[in-house]
Amino acid sequence: MAIFKNDGDDPEEGVEETTTASGDNVAPLLPLRDIVVFPHMVVPLFVGRARSIKALEHAVAGDRELLLSAQREAEKDEPGEEDVYRIGTLGSIIQLLRLPDGTVKILVEGKRRARIRGFTQSDPFFACEYETLDESEGSAVEVEALVRSVHAAFETYVKLNKKVPPEMLNTVAGISEPSRLADTIVAQLNLKIDERQHLLELVDANQRLEEVFGLMQAELEVLQVERKIRSRVKKQMERSQKEYYLNEQMRAIQKELGERDEFKNEIDELEQQLKQKKMPDDSRGRAQKEIRKLKMMSPMSAEATVVRNYIDWVLSLPWDEYKDEKKDAVEAERVLEEDHYGLEKPKERILEYLAVQTLVKRMKGPILCLVGPPGVGKTSLGKSIARATGRDFVRISLGGVRDEAEIRGHRRTYIGALPGKVIQSLKKAGTSNPVFLFDEVDKMSMDFRGDPSAALLEVLDPEQNHTFNDHYLDLDYDLSRVMFVCTANVLHQIPRPLQDRMEIIQLPGYIESEKLEIAKKFLVRKQVEANGLKPEQVEFSDGGILELIRRYTREAGVRSLERELASICRKVARDVVKQGEAFQKVRVSPGVVKKLLGVPKYRFGEKEKHDLVGVCTGLAYTEVGGELLQTEVSVTSGRGKLQVTGRLGEVMQESANAAMSYVRSRAKQLGLARDFYSKVDIHIHVPEGGTPKDGPSAGITIATCIASALTRVPVRSNVAMTGEITLRGRVLPIGGLKEKLIAAHRGGIDTVLIPSDNEKDLRDIPAKIKRGLTLVLVEDMDEVLQHALAIEDPGGFLHEGDHLLDEIYETPSAATADIPHSPAGVN
Repeated sequence: MAIFKNDGDDPEEGVEETTTASGDNVAPLLPLRDIVVFPHMVVPLFVGRARSIKALEHAVAGDRELLLSAQREAEKDEPGEEDVYRIGTLGSIIQLLRLPDGTVKILVEGKRRARIRGFTQSDPFFACEYETLDESEGSAVEVEALVRSVHAAFETYVKLNKKVPPEMLNTVAGISEPSRLADTIVAQLNLKIDERQHLLELVDANQRLEEVFGLMQAELEVLQVERKIRSRVKKQMERSQKEYYLNEQMRAIQKELGERDEFKNEIDELEQQLKQKKMPDDSRGRAQKEIRKLKMMSPMSAEATVVRNYIDWVLSLPWDEYKDEKKDAVEAERVLEEDHYGLEKPKERILEYLAVQTLVKRMKGPILCLVGPPGVGKTSLGKSIARATGRDFVRISLGGVRDEAEIRGHRRTYIGALPGKVIQSLKKAGTSNPVFLFDEVDKMSMDFRGDPSAALLEVLDPEQNHTFNDHYLDLDYDLSRVMFVCTANVLHQIPRPLQDRMEIIQLPGYIESEKLEIAKKFLVRKQVEANGLKPEQVEFSDGGILELIRRYTREAGVRSLERELASICRKVARDVVKQGEAFQKVRVSPGVVKKLLGVPKYRFGEKEKHDLVGVCTGLAYTEVGGELLQTEVSVTSGRGKLQVTGRLGEVMQESANAAMSYVRSRAKQLGLARDFYSKVDIHIHVPEGGTPKDGPSAGITIATCIASALTRVPVRSNVAMTGEITLRGRVLPIGGLKEKLIAAHRGGIDTVLIPSDNEKDLRDIPAKIKRGLTLVLVEDMDEVLQHALAIEDPGGFLHEGDHLLDEIYETPSAATADIPHSPAGVN
C-alpha cells in the first residue's frame, strides 16, 4: 500500500513509502559517521565508541542484524536520538574482529531500507523499532530504457575515472534490476553525505535511478574537462619536457644543497628591508615589483643576478635620510677661518647661505663654482664647507671624463651596468644632503660616447635636479637639498650653459704676504708633523720662508711651496737620525735654505735690469695665476714680412696684426717713412716657446715693442702693461687684472699700465698690492707710448712735424742716437 506519512520526530517530510508493519521489528542501532550504507553493499567498518561496541555484541549474540543510520553531524562523539537520520539500512554482520587497541572491525552487508519508528532504549546502546520499506518500479519499457542509459553512462564513467576498478564494470553490467543498479552505482560516485542520504530515502527505484543517472552525467562532464586539461598540459609538457625536467632536477639539487632555502631567506630579507626603508611611493612600488619578479626566477639564472643587484642598489640609497645641518654662522665662520687664510668671497657666500638657512625651513642647495689657479685651496675649501655646515663630504674628479654615462649611469640592458657617479657617491655618503664636490669641472671632454657636461646640466639645475633620473635606476631622485661645489682652473673651458647654472666665485692667486701667513699657520706645522719632527727640532724664520717663495717657487698657489718645505724637513730629519743626541735645533734662514736646496731656481723679479729697445714686459693670466710675459721685436732689412713665433694662438696673432696696423697708421707721428714697412721684415717673439699663449690682452705690449724697435727708443724696464688694442689705437678692458697685478708686484715692477675701463676692478685688489704699484689708467695707445718709452719729453714724441726718418734708419734720430739698444732691437 502506498502512503505518505509524517512522523513528528522525522525531519524528512512527504516521503512516499510502502511499509510492512510488524511490532516485533526491533534491532540495535549503529550510528555511522561520514558514510551511508546502501542495500546490497558490503563495507568494512571500524567501531570504537563503547555504546556502539555493545550494540554489536548484542547483535552478534542474536540474529546478527542491526540498523545502520548516518549521523547528521559527524563531529558528535555521543549522538542523541535526534542526531541520526530516520531512514537507514537494515544490515547483517558478516564478520567481527576485535583489534588490540580496543576497537572492533566488522564487515557488514546492507539488506533493505528501513525506517526508524521509535527508540526502545538508549542505554547501554540504542535499540529502535523499525519497519522495512518496499520499493516500487515504473513501466517496464521506461525502466529498460533507463537501465540501458545508466549502463552506457557508467561504462564511460569507468573509462574516465581511473579510481573505479575495471572489474566493477562487469559487475554492474550483470545487474538489470533498477533498484540494485542504482544502489551499486551510487557507491562509486563522488557524492556528499547529504546527497547519498537523499538517494537512500528515495524508495521509487525509477526515480532513484534517474537521479543517479543525472549525477553521473554531471560527473562525466567534470571528468571530460579534466581529461582535456590533462591532455593540454601533457602537450605543453612534451614541448618543454626537457626544460621542465632539468628545472625539476635543479630544484631538487638546490633543495639538497640548501641553496633554494638560502635564496628564499635572501628574498625575505629584502622584503623586510623594503618595509623598513623610507622612500617615495613610486620607488617602493618599483622595488616590490622587482622582488616579485625575482621570486619567479631560478637563483642561478643570469637575469636573477641583474634583478638582485638592482634591488640592492635601490635599497642601499638614502632616499629620505637627511643629516641635521649646523646653522650656527659664528661657529661656521670660526671653522672656515681655522682651515683657510684669506678667500674672503667664498667664505662670505657660505655664511650668507647659513644665515638664509636659519630663516627659511627649507631652501634649495646652492651651486657654487670656485675658479682659480692650482694650489689656492679650492678642493680643501669644499671639505671645510662640509665641516662648517655639519654635512657629509663626497668628491668626484671629472678630469678626463668623456662618457656621459659616468654621470647618469648605464641602462640595465648592458652587461655590468652601474649607476652614475652621482648615485654612487650618494650611497657612499649615506645621506641625501651632503656637500658634493665636482673637481676639475673644466677638464671634461666629449667624444662619440656623449658629452658629460651636458649630463651635468640636469644635476646642477635647481629647477630640475629634484627629479634627477639615473639611467640605471630609472627612478626620480631628489638632489635639491645637495650642496654642489664645482672647481675649475679656467672659466672659458666650461660650456656656457653650464656656467649659467652655477654661481661663479673667482679665487685669485696668493700674494707674497698671504703665502707667508699660510706657510706659518698651516704648511710648516703640517710638514713638521708629517716628517716625524718636533717643533723644538726645526724652526722656520720669515726670511727663510720668503726665500723659498721668491727664489724656489713661482706659482699662484702654495703647492710647490709645501713641497719645498717638505724637502727641507726631510733633510733635517736625516740629520736628526744621523747625529742622534748631538743634533741641535735647525733655524731655517735664507742661508740655510740655499745650503739645503742648492742654487735658486728662479730670479726674484722678472723685470729687465736695463731699458732695452724692442723689449717690453707684458702681463698674462694663466692656469697657475698671473705671469710676467716678455715680448721681443726684431727689425731687419726685407720686403715687409711680419713673422710671429713663440706658440702664439690665433687671437694673439690677430692682436699682433692689429698692433702692426696701428703702427703703420701712426708712421708720421712716430717719425717713420710712409712706406717703411715695405723695406723691413718684423719678427715678433714671445719667449718660453714651449708654452702655448693666447688672448688679446698682449695687444698694447706688442704695439709698444714694434714702435720701440722701429724708432730705436728703449722701453722702460720698470713698466709692465696689459690691454687689448684696436686698429684706431683704443685700449680695451681685459680680465684677470688681480692676478696680473700680483705677478707685477712679485716681479718687482713699479708701474703698470692698465685700461681705464678696468678701474672698476681695482676695488678687489689687495691694499698692499696697490701701495706697491703705480697704476696708470690709459684710454689709447698714444698714452701707452708716452708712459712706456724711455724719452725725456714723452709729450712731444708723437708730434705731427717732419719725419724723424725720411728713409728708414738712413739718418738716426737725434733723440735716439746715443741710446744703447739690445740685440733684439734693430740689426
